[in-house]
Amino acid sequence: MFKLPDIPNSIFSTMSHLARKHEAINLSQGFPDFEIDPILISLIEKVSKGSVHQYSPMAGEPNLLEEISKLIYESYGRELNPQKEILITAGATQGIFTCIQALVKPGDEVLILDPSYDCYVMPITLSQGVPVRIPLNEEFLPDWDLIKDAVNEKTKLIITNNPHNPSGRIWSKSDLQELSKLLLSNPKLYHLSDEVYEHITYESKHESANLYEALHAKTIIVSSFGKSFHITGWKVGYVVGPENLINELKKVHQYLVFTVNSLSQHVLSEYLKQQNVKELSSFYRQKRDLFRAGMQKSKFKLLPCEGTYFQLASYSNHSQESDVNFCHQLVEEFKLAAIPISVFSVHKEKRKVIRFCFAKGDKTLTKATDILCEI
Repeated sequence: MFKLPDIPNSIFSTMSHLARKHEAINLSQGFPDFEIDPILISLIEKVSKGSVHQYSPMAGEPNLLEEISKLIYESYGRELNPQKEILITAGATQGIFTCIQALVKPGDEVLILDPSYDCYVMPITLSQGVPVRIPLNEEFLPDWDLIKDAVNEKTKLIITNNPHNPSGRIWSKSDLQELSKLLLSNPKLYHLSDEVYEHITYESKHESANLYEALHAKTIIVSSFGKSFHITGWKVGYVVGPENLINELKKVHQYLVFTVNSLSQHVLSEYLKQQNVKELSSFYRQKRDLFRAGMQKSKFKLLPCEGTYFQLASYSNHSQESDVNFCHQLVEEFKLAAIPISVFSVHKEKRKVIRFCFAKGDKTLTKATDILCEI
């Protein structure tokens, strides 16, 4: 009767609801609980007095498009035509949805590497495409033999997420080289690169698809100011790609949202002139290190965290319950919300691992680790 009868409520909505219900510390959903940069507040006050309250151009404010092109050039050395190769979206999720709706036709297969963000499957289903879910290896990195074996004449798109949510792992140069070979050897295959955490990396450098010319002609890259500048509620992101693919996305975008919030775009265009995104890594590294140090006396085993603001932890020393049940126990008994990673995959999850978000104030993180050390 309906199009999406089997799509459940998002685990993020579920756990945040439970956190509110039980008045728990919320380390589940990926949003900060600290104040945004005061410069942004002052820019809102300044910019809002101008003529910025009507529709922006469909593809985005020209000044913001220009600043994004400069950011990409400074970060990766890639030169873009801001009017033709960038599209402003209402957050990264809309960018992902728009890309899939524009490219995927009925019967097309789309490769998803599990565990994966939960917004990938639904637009594939709406397009009457077929999600093909391939597990990452035990270290949450791509198994290229499995990926290559999954590609056939029906495969239209491969979706990658780097830096990776939920694991916090970062792909190596050799991984991007393997991906380049895969696209070159399969002319009908396109690539959607989810890079919303591109500026939140630590010891390892982020290998963006922007760095690989072999990927440019067949890749759409999605990014987000919400993640980078901890303004998730603004819902402003962008996609980057060759003109022919961006034109296809615009056909969907113009009828989906038409244009993104004008005030936010003007503020961000001014903010990018002042903000050094390289400072984001040290900002979140301090929070990662604070959380990991606070967990040293706990029974949890922390997994590597190379990027994003998520920390995976094994709870096998506490329980053999499923991760879903363990997360419910955490929020109901100990007043702390986390995310079970099994919901990111259709494959049976044997690892007893859950995800914590450390994009929180220092007091929140200290209180949370105190609780976790007492369990």
